[in-house]
Amino acid sequence: MSKAKPYVRLTQPLVRDSGGSALRPATWDEAMDRTVRGLKAAIDKSGGQSFGLFSCSKATNEMNFVAQKFARVVMGSNNIDSCNRT
Repeated sequence: MSKAKPYVRLTQPLVRDSGGSALRPATWDEAMDRTVRGLKAAIDKSGGQSFGLFSCSKATNEMNFVAQKFARVVMGSNNIDSCNRT
């Protein structure tokens, strides 16, 4: 029986340079730039309504508020759901 690997906390972002390449350490600025470019490309290709966000009922009201504001204002989407309605 194999022993489970322990969880490792990431202390810096990791990025891929191409589709199948290994992850490599990156600066926070590089990781955030890639994230922004990726989200903008998704909006340009499919529109803001292609984006959806799922929030957690265990998060604070403030965190859920910021999440819905991000989805509506930044991404241009009303596709927001939460597990607290179940």
